[in-house]
Amino acid sequence: MAATDFPILKNDLLLRAARGEKTERAPVWVMRQAGRYLPEFRKVRELHEFFEVCRTPDLATEITLQPVRRYHGLLDASIIFSDILVVPQAMGMEVLMNPGPSFPDPLVTPADISKLSKTVDVNKELGYVFEAITQTRKGLEGNVPLIGFCGAPWTLFAYMIEGGGSKTLQKAKSWLFRYPEESKALLLRIADVCVDFLVGQVKAGAQLLQVFDSWAGELSPHDFDEFSLPTLKHISTQVRHRLSEENIPSIPMTLFAKGANFALSKLAQEGGYDVLGLDWCIDPVEARRIVGDKVALQGNMDPNVLYGGRDAIERTVKRMCEAFRAGGGGGWIANLGHGITPGVDPEDMRWFLECVHKYSSAQ
Repeated sequence: MAATDFPILKNDLLLRAARGEKTERAPVWVMRQAGRYLPEFRKVRELHEFFEVCRTPDLATEITLQPVRRYHGLLDASIIFSDILVVPQAMGMEVLMNPGPSFPDPLVTPADISKLSKTVDVNKELGYVFEAITQTRKGLEGNVPLIGFCGAPWTLFAYMIEGGGSKTLQKAKSWLFRYPEESKALLLRIADVCVDFLVGQVKAGAQLLQVFDSWAGELSPHDFDEFSLPTLKHISTQVRHRLSEENIPSIPMTLFAKGANFALSKLAQEGGYDVLGLDWCIDPVEARRIVGDKVALQGNMDPNVLYGGRDAIERTVKRMCEAFRAGGGGGWIANLGHGITPGVDPEDMRWFLECVHKYSSAQ
């Protein structure tokens, strides 16, 4: 669909900050903002299984729009309702959600890689995401930009081998150490699917892309450099190359490598992303000192502050805004340091957004 077929964007704060501009206030959105803390989300889920929602464009659109509707004028972005594990599904693996993700038939040895699809046609396997993006982009009526996303290869690789969440990632890490070359080949194969998927999302109407490396912090700096970083660079380079080849304007890209604060300098210098997401375990002043003005930053309030009451939320947001302002440098997108969790009172989320508007305004 041509960009001209979409409503004109009325709020480009997110895109300006992502490109490194200083903005009149920080744009704000929240990871998992379309999620279980919202009663309207739970109502849809009563009738529909998780991946059914992902695969049904009408439902995915409705859920993506819910927080934008509820917090009208407070949120500066929407993020398409989907899941990082649609990529392993597209590669031929079964994934169930009950309530956490589980793979009935995970990869146990490199011989199991033969069970994966030899080629992946993202239009066929993930076309439902593209449809949902186009539909949502229209449904947003230009009020805020729409973010598309995927999981990072290392994080997806870990799920595909562990068979679900894990505290130690013992199985996935064993692969890295026992089968390093096979692991790198599989990571690159996943990365190629991610590239196709992200390019398809831009064509469908996504205005910013985010790559989630949720388990980046589980790797040592050496192992991150050897196994995760090359695929993250591959994605940023190839997505831009492919868009350029097809004469599609480049859009900002964000990387959230949770827990990998040790890699901030290298990611800012070499990663190829416009924005780096921060978790709550690093001071914004320190993060800005490390990255200089090479990238915009996103984050980084601890999501659990949302359970601490209005005073704690206001105090923490004020401190966060002061720290990002004191750091100077490029753009800043306000967010949490990870996703919002199911028990949060939606009115406390509203207060968080209101506080960001209040305390991030340029002085």
